[in-house]
Formats: sequence, C-alpha cells, structure tokens
Amino acid sequence: MLSTAVAALAALGILGGVGAALLRATPSGPPISAGANATPFNLPKVTPSTGSSPVAPGLVMGSSSRLLSVPAAKQGTLLPRVSPLRRTVQADLLIVAPSSLPGSLAKAVARLPGVVATERIEAVRMSVNGTSTAVLGVDPSVFREFAARPTGRSDALWRGVAGGGIAVSYSMGTLDKVSLGGTVAAVGRSTEHLRVVAFGTLGIGGVNAVVSDATARALGAPADNAIVVSVRQDDFTAAAAAAGRLVLKGASVEQLVSLVDAGTSDSGAAGDGSVTGPTVPAAAVGAMLRAAMSRRGLPYVWGADGPRSFDCSGLVQWSFAQAGIRMPRVAADQALSGPAVPVSQLQPGDLLFYHTDPTDPTYISHVAIFLGNGWMIQAPEPGLTVEVVPAAFGTEFAGAIRVSPDQAASVAASLA
Repeated sequence: MLSTAVAALAALGILGGVGAALLRATPSGPPISAGANATPFNLPKVTPSTGSSPVAPGLVMGSSSRLLSVPAAKQGTLLPRVSPLRRTVQADLLIVAPSSLPGSLAKAVARLPGVVATERIEAVRMSVNGTSTAVLGVDPSVFREFAARPTGRSDALWRGVAGGGIAVSYSMGTLDKVSLGGTVAAVGRSTEHLRVVAFGTLGIGGVNAVVSDATARALGAPADNAIVVSVRQDDFTAAAAAAGRLVLKGASVEQLVSLVDAGTSDSGAAGDGSVTGPTVPAAAVGAMLRAAMSRRGLPYVWGADGPRSFDCSGLVQWSFAQAGIRMPRVAADQALSGPAVPVSQLQPGDLLFYHTDPTDPTYISHVAIFLGNGWMIQAPEPGLTVEVVPAAFGTEFAGAIRVSPDQAASVAASLA
C-alpha cells in the first residue's frame, strides 16, 4: 500500500474535450519531415478551432486568469468547522517513509534556511474507486494552504474531509466516473466506504485524493509517515540537500516540482528561451508521429500509457518512446520538455497544452500532438478514442512547445 517515491505515484488523468470531427482516413503518403510546410499523412488543410477567442500569431505558453469554484456535494450543518485559508504556499518537497517519522525531524526541517512551511501528514497508495492512486491524510485546517488556491479556498471541501469524507482530484472525479456526493470504496489495510465531498485538485502531481488524518489511519496508514515542505525558490536546491541529510534510513526526500534552468539550457524552459536550440531530429519526429497515428481508434482510459489504451499524456509519452525519446509522464511536466513555440511557427511534432481544470486553472491538464495543416492527435476523454481533430486554440489553450530530447530526459529524470 505504501509508496516511498512520489514520482512513481499514479499519473494524473487528463481532461480533454477540446476538439471535434474525428478523421478516420488511413495514414498514407510519404515519410514525414519536420517543417512549417510539411503535410504529413496527406492531411488536407483545416482551419483550427478557436472557440470564442482570437488566435494571436505570437502566442506562447501562458496561464489562465479563471478562478472558478470547486464542485462540492451538498452537506449538512453539523460538519466540523475548519480554520480559514490565510495563505497559499507551494508543496515543493515530500519526505516520506514506510513508518511514522519523528516529530523532531519535522522541527529540524522547519528550521532549515529557505523553508517556508512544513506539515506532518500521511502519504499512502491505495485503491480508490477501483483505481490505485496516491492518497494524503491531513489536518484540513492546516494542509489547505498547500493545495492549489481554488481548492484551498473551498470551505465545503475541507469541512467534508474533516467530517470523514474524501475529496478527489477534478481529473479523477470527471475521468474515472466518480459520483459527487456518492460513495467510493477506499481499500488500504482495511476497506472504508467514503462519501465523495468534492472534486478539487491539490496541485501535487500523482496525488488524486485527500482524507483526514483519522480516516487515513483507519485505512492502515502509519501516523505521520510524511512531511510536506514548502521552500523559497532561490533556496530550493540547498534546502532539498539539507533535508536529505536529516532523514533517517528508509525515508526519502521526493521533489514535487520540476526545476528547469533556463540560463544554462540551450532550449530553455516552457514559455521561455529560443526555438533554435537542439530539438527532436526530423527522422525521430516522423517515427513519433507514425507511432501516434497507429494508435487511432484505441480507447481513452484514465491513467493508461499504452500500448492498447491511453490517456492524453500517456499517448505522448508512448509515441515519443517509440522514437527513442524519454518523456515525463504527466502533461504539466511534459510542458517543461522544450522551448515555447508561437502558434505561427508550429511544426509537426510540437506539443499543444491546455488548462481544463477549473479547480486549478493555471495547471497544465491536457496535451495533444500537432500534426501540421491545422490538425492535432489526442487521447481526449472517457468514452472516446484516440482521434485526429482540428487543433484547438480557444480559451483553454495554454501554449505549445517543441520537444528537446535532452531537456525532456532531464525533467523525467528529476521526477524518477
């Protein structure tokens, strides 16, 4: 049930629904070559979808300004009260062990230079709704400050958790067919049927559910077997190293964020840097695109990474792997795998990213592969299959990158 590597926790499912008009033609035509004028698979030119927003020719990676409410089930008035949200901090590190960690360790970590906040929690892997995922047990009054801001602001979510319910990520709730207000079976060392009180993304990759400390322990989680840590960005590397020196044998310090040094990377980070750095060779782009197109018609399954079913980031990772290129697993990390590309300079093989999660509207939660001539290929959502659709540049579009193999491998390695 336990996991000592957050990077190995179940990858986030991704919400799609950004395209239409499935193209069912069989791939044909000459080998693919990269370039703005390439016409892979003899795809005719099509006008991309823009929804209600215009396309700016110089558009690159951006973030949404939307701040929507967290979907929560109707609840009674007898639920426990929780402390209001006073601040929001980023969850940067997780110290985790298969057994309880001493309180003295949490105090020592809190005193490290650069550490902004710490909180003792339970971190375990268990089955929720029949799917194995990472679950956190927390004090709702305190831990809410580490969550994505819209989730942290939801009193209904945290009161429901304090009352013995479970909050699942927006992705799990919508893509794994979880019923808001219904019950799910959470299976650890024991089984509990928990009411789903809200859909709210925590903003921690791979973590798809949160319960109270008491509920986590009832499911068999060791008390306080993890410590979540927020660190000032300038002090991140030193603080992570210092925390590693403090932990006992059997525990580990896991990095929850990806750091890309745009100053030393030839290709730069997503949303920054030049598009002239070393990117995927044309032959590898062709191999990757042929692999992706060979998956058309296969089903979307949340958390699947091939070869017979996929979620959106699973399709990207698998397709690049067929060309010998290592990619991170989650869409938000894949967005760090190369330099930003303006819409006017898109080439076949570039990746398109989307904000589709209203509980964390700046989080990259969907990815598609640009094919050229206005088309993209994606694994969209449950009930649909891998499809070729007009590229979408509407209000949910977050930008595009051109993959750099070295940068992609570096990001993947940092999360391994």
